Amino acid sequence: MRRDVERAARAGADAVELRLDFLARPPDAEELRALLAAPRPEAIVTFRPVRQGGLYDGDESARLRVLQFAADAGAEWIDVEGDVPTASRPHGAKLILSHHDFEKCPADLDDIVARLAAAGPAVVKVAFAAAGPEDAFRALDVVRNLSPRRSTLALAMGEAGIASRVLAAKLGAFGTFAALAHGAESAPGQPTLDEMKRLYRWDSLGPATGVFGVVGCPVGHSMSPAIHNAAFAAAGVDGVYLPLLVAPGREAFGRLMDGILSRAWLGWRGLSVTIPHKENALAYVGAARCDELARRIGAVNTITIGPGGELRGDNTDYAAAIDALCAALRNRDAPYFSAAETGPLADSLPSGGGKTGCVPIFQGIRGDTPRLRAAVLKGRSVAVLGAGGAARAIVAALVHYGAEVTIYNRTVSRAEKLAAEFACRAAPADEATLARIAQEIVINCTSVGMHPDFGSCPLPAIPPAVRVVFDTIYNPVETLLLKRARQAGCVCVTGLEMFINQAAAQFELWTGRPAPRDVMRRVVVERLGSG
Repeated sequence: MRRDVERAARAGADAVELRLDFLARPPDAEELRALLAAPRPEAIVTFRPVRQGGLYDGDESARLRVLQFAADAGAEWIDVEGDVPTASRPHGAKLILSHHDFEKCPADLDDIVARLAAAGPAVVKVAFAAAGPEDAFRALDVVRNLSPRRSTLALAMGEAGIASRVLAAKLGAFGTFAALAHGAESAPGQPTLDEMKRLYRWDSLGPATGVFGVVGCPVGHSMSPAIHNAAFAAAGVDGVYLPLLVAPGREAFGRLMDGILSRAWLGWRGLSVTIPHKENALAYVGAARCDELARRIGAVNTITIGPGGELRGDNTDYAAAIDALCAALRNRDAPYFSAAETGPLADSLPSGGGKTGCVPIFQGIRGDTPRLRAAVLKGRSVAVLGAGGAARAIVAALVHYGAEVTIYNRTVSRAEKLAAEFACRAAPADEATLARIAQEIVINCTSVGMHPDFGSCPLPAIPPAVRVVFDTIYNPVETLLLKRARQAGCVCVTGLEMFINQAAAQFELWTGRPAPRDVMRRVVVERLGSG
């Protein structure tokens, strides 16, 4: 424990919680004096009983006696449960009076908080299990309602409660809790100290900080918080971006949005939306407030929230994919397009590029984007592998800009249904048919080849007619499909730039500023490398 206190101090913790119930046996007065005499941040001493989620199941009077030892030894703060009688509570240190519920958000949360506050502690603390982000908002309600009259700690535990931990800084809470490392959490859902300081930039959050997030299930794997928080820091945007775990279903999504829109004081400004909520997002925002292709696709991946709570829905997925493809085609075919049609190339090809190189990074098209997309894509023959959500967005955009599309899918009926909706062709994705693909461009919209399934490829071989291969997978950056395409002399488009394009488009919709693409790309590459 002494060693971990030193680690926390070096990492920038303002205070340390000493969980005595985590020790193999209760410490005696001399051991506590030695622990608390060492140089350290302020100490919160906690000896949590089993009845409120701790590990101590021994004699209650012995437990309270140990807490009094800690107060006598110089602990700045003692955390005591609200059900401990007033006369039995330790004295000589500032009191944190707490209540914990590891099963749910209590229906009588406001009454619990009122009882704790009425006892006059230095800090009121409530912690409870979150079923969804709306429970995190209830914790933030507690902080807002009590501050600045009383210092408050209100935490929604679990992955769904992260907003309560991070946004505590925005509302002026007493503080929040973080773990020294993954696996060392003292309660469910604690981020690490490094994540709180570096990823969420705890020390820079304040009342004016705009709030953004990614909605999904699952969402813990998402790289979006790392990308957008780094982009905010690089661009000088006072904003923070959070993962929001929302259970599947329109009702759960509606609870999240209702909670956001009923709390204008939280300052929500934008949401990224991923599986399984893109259709729910369009339904909530309303088709009339969404862009044309988002309506045709039937899905929204970006919500912008105005200062008055007005909503706007966009789909940046299709634009991200189309612009990555168009940039690759422009780079390859630049001699065949006039400057009036394409404008200057956004990026020159890296060494080894051209018609036979693998180009892993492209810059999106600038200027009159819809006209340029049509100029590049009209009449192109494209094979789209898959008939799911990603394929739907890309097919809609390709057809919109005049490409001739064939959808290949193992379940032919799904391909036929999608093809009928967008007036294109469908074909089975059996090995014999895939080997005879005659389209110039192949776009993989399946998950075949995605981490950790590195050895799989959606095509048995690269057909001779294919000249451009685009894999929407970004982990790994070079899939087996792209490796084979590069060896066959095709121009290759990776999912990495598509991923960056969609994030950059979201950033620009929310902030009105150019996105720091180089920073976003660096974060993705570093994360993929560390994985």
